[in-house]
Amino acid sequence: MSALTVTLSRQLVLEAPVQAPDGAGGFARHWQALGTLWAEATALTGRERDGGDVSMATSRFRITVRGAPMGSSKRPAPGQRFRDGTRVFTIQTVSERDIQGRYLKCLAVEEVVT
Repeated sequence: MSALTVTLSRQLVLEAPVQAPDGAGGFARHWQALGTLWAEATALTGRERDGGDVSMATSRFRITVRGAPMGSSKRPAPGQRFRDGTRVFTIQTVSERDIQGRYLKCLAVEEVVT
């Protein structure tokens, strides 16, 4: 069995959605930074969709971060997102990458209007 090699060389900001009253009886979603995590991001697949006036490029990524216990603010969760400057990676799933739980594997999607 080969050793797990992970290079956490990229800083990503973990953000969680927050709903706040919009003043008109509804709610607006804002994003709150939870902290910065060192990560390894690996591109998996991509595709482009033509939406008439606007086209959308969608790329899937495997983002690996250090393990954190359930309930920790440092543990990513589906529905949260990672931010790298103007790039946004929406987290879809989170699971342990190794049996010891040293690393977490997050499958995330980046969408870009082309």
